[in-house]
This record gives sequence, C-alpha cells and structure tokens, in this order.
Amino acid sequence: MSWIWSYILYWFQLLALKIIKTGQIPKHVAIMMDGNRRYAKKRNMAKMDGNKKGYDKLIEVIDWCTNLGITEITAYTFSINNFNRSKNEVNGFMKLARYKFKLMLEEKNKWDEKGIRIRVIGNWALLSEEMQKLLAKMMITTKNNNKITLNLAFPYSSRDEITHAVKDILRGVKHGDILLEDINEDLISHSLYTYKSTNPDLLIRTSGEVRLSDFLLWQISNTCIYFSNVLWPEFNLWNFLSAIFYYQRCYSDLQKVAKIENLKPIVHNNRVSMYVNKLHHKREDIIENLYLSTVQP
Repeated sequence: MSWIWSYILYWFQLLALKIIKTGQIPKHVAIMMDGNRRYAKKRNMAKMDGNKKGYDKLIEVIDWCTNLGITEITAYTFSINNFNRSKNEVNGFMKLARYKFKLMLEEKNKWDEKGIRIRVIGNWALLSEEMQKLLAKMMITTKNNNKITLNLAFPYSSRDEITHAVKDILRGVKHGDILLEDINEDLISHSLYTYKSTNPDLLIRTSGEVRLSDFLLWQISNTCIYFSNVLWPEFNLWNFLSAIFYYQRCYSDLQKVAKIENLKPIVHNNRVSMYVNKLHHKREDIIENLYLSTVQP
C-alpha cells in the first residue's frame, strides 16, 4: 500500500505547487543551509555524512525552485568563519567539497539539461590553487546556461566582501580611474562579489537559528527573511512552500519599501561605468586564466 500513499502525496505536492504559483513567486532565493552537524549528531552519524545529506538536499531544492520559476539561488556553502573550526573538520569539508564539485563537473550534461549556471562567490584567495581551478572550470563550463543561476557562497562572509569592495574602489581612486566623489551606494553594490545578481527577494535560514551570520548583509535590506526550525537535511517541500507562502504574505509591504528605495536618485557617469567594467573584466580574466590552466597542456 505504500506506493498508493506515495502516489497520493505526489499529486498533493503537484496541487500545492500549482496553488502557490498563482501568487507572487520570488525570483531570487538565498538559503542559509544550517543544521547539517546537528542532523548528524541526532542520528549518530559522522559530521561529514551530515554535510553530504546537506548537499543532496540542495540539489533537491534546486528542482523545486525550477518548478516554481525561481531563476536564482544563493546558497551559503562555507563561511570564512568556519576556518576557525578544528583542522580535521575543515580538511574533511574541503575534501567533500572537492569530491562534490568534481562530481558536478562529471555530471555537466545534467546541469546543462536543466539550464543551471553555477557561480562561486567569495574570497578565493583562502582556497588552494587546485580548488580555485576546479571552481573556475565549473563556472566557465556552465556560463551559457540561462534557466537558473546557482550562486555558491564559498568561502564567504559579508564583512569580507564589503572590505574587498572598498579596497577595490580605493585602488580605483589611487589609479585615477574614479574620484572620491564618485563613491556612493550604487558603486559599492557594483563592486561586491554579487555584482551580477539582483538582491534576494527571500532569505531562508533553517535549524531554528535566527541570526544572519554575516551573510549578504548589504544585499538584504529589502528582503523577506524566513526562519525555519527544521534542520537543513530534513527540509522538505512543504517547509519550502511555507517559506514561499510567507514571502507572498510579505510581498505588498516589500513593494512599498521598494518604491521608496527607487525614489533615491542614482547618478551614473562614464568614468564610473568605465571603472566598473574594468573591475568586472579583471575578475572575469582571473577566472578565465584559471580555467585555461586546466585545459592547456
């Protein structure tokens, strides 16, 4: 009889998706995938097994997002602060990350079929050269996919991101590319790791924690934030739809705030535009060169 209940559940899920899709759907969802270690402890598993379950859940969530028409996901994959954990745990996570990233490359056809473009945002200087090349290869080989963008924040913290943006801007001033009076919120936004992305419409954090943990602090000033008590590996479709429904309830208030924000004048000039393009090209060249080093003899 179990197959009958599975069949009924499947149709209930389809019906729920159809109902949710009649409302406003966020275009960009950010996720703090918290609770992998507690999940492992709860089941007397190794910590790395909890992280493996967390990765599998992310793949599942991508499918849910695709079905709802969500076009961008940003997942907090590894915080810079996590380097403060034990050496064995950090090494274990990096070993797992390398394995999963290589698997993603091996399964590139699946990502292409689903139209998933992968970006990795964060401070790559904290990673090994081997890992940097692996990330560059994932980004370059999926860059033409255009159905949904998966941003992996790895390794990432918002304060580190803003610090690097400020340093890049000050270098631009030092080299005469821009002037001090050119510095404004818009320029900082275009200098962040997330310069290719819109700001998230919805941020989901699992595991019952109600902290932002240095994640996208600049980008979420007008974002609906949903906290779930469920551990990330246990996060199911109904939990996800509850988050979407919560966003739909918040949507009208978010729009009011957005209208006020849009009234703020943003002044662009050719000097700033040229500097921003130069900065972006420089970053893209670094990724391209890393990728070329993996394919050239």
